[in-house]
Amino acid sequence: MTTVTQMKCACSDCLCIVNLNDAIMKDGKAYCGDACANGHTGGSGCGHTGCGCHS
Repeated sequence: MTTVTQMKCACSDCLCIVNLNDAIMKDGKAYCGDACANGHTGGSGCGHTGCGCHS
């Protein structure tokens, strides 16, 4: 049996891989941070190096 510990952020534009122990969980999906989890209100990106996600 394999246990998944990391997955891509649930934000479609985001490139981040999140550790499920550290992820922001919302509606059963794992996000890398509050900006992605909240739908990028105000147009803010996640702020992680190399990732240019925003809505």
